[in-house]
Amino acid sequence: MELIFLGTSSAIPTKYRNHASIALKAFGEVFLFDCGEGTQRQMSCLKLSPMKIKKIFITHLHGDHILGLPGIIQSMGFRGRTEPLYIYGPPGIFKIQEALYNFGYFSMDFEIILTELSEGTIIETDEYIMECARTEHNILNYSYALCEKKKPRFLKDKAIELGLVPGPDFNKLHQGKTVQIGEKVITPEQVLGEPRNGIKIVYSGDTRPCNAMVKLASNADILIHESTFEEKDNDKAIKTCHSTSKDAADIAEKSGEK
Repeated sequence: MELIFLGTSSAIPTKYRNHASIALKAFGEVFLFDCGEGTQRQMSCLKLSPMKIKKIFITHLHGDHILGLPGIIQSMGFRGRTEPLYIYGPPGIFKIQEALYNFGYFSMDFEIILTELSEGTIIETDEYIMECARTEHNILNYSYALCEKKKPRFLKDKAIELGLVPGPDFNKLHQGKTVQIGEKVITPEQVLGEPRNGIKIVYSGDTRPCNAMVKLASNADILIHESTFEEKDNDKAIKTCHSTSKDAADIAEKSGEK
């Protein structure tokens, strides 16, 4: 896995910090969390092709988290993309669909599949689970957790003891399938070790500290949590429904981040 911080600024970008966007390279995909203005230029600087993005997860519909979408989508069309693009976001995400398709003149030969979220599991594959939870901002905000599904360790010596020869049967058992040698049936449980926890990465979007965030981030390996203000400006953080750096640290401590 590779985690790439394309932008970590708040509402106004600075000379050295772009609008919010985080890329994650994992499982043969590129996931994008939020897509603030200038995201595709940041990707270009880091030699990360937008064409490899399969799924975009939007936390909320403030401009600094979504204004990069029309540009990056038009660039995909210009480069000849044909593969569908999946965009997930809070209720209201369909309202930006017209802007995505009709902002200026361009051609596009791929489908954009938009999904309005509710809390819980969004995607589950053999390799990972993507979950979301509603957290506390001044508009609806969803925070995300990606959890790797890590297979138990394959006990090669045990498999050989049971009469297996290294080869395709090893892979079948590691994938959870039963194999048969003559009249002997060997189950995955006989040759697999204890269950293992995979990597868990959590991204908050914009939020006040809240129990939902603590629960979602429980025992994560990496927590990416906003901290728009220092503690001395806590009153501003409360007024604008953001977090301070101390709030972010408290959430990390309560949820047991690594």
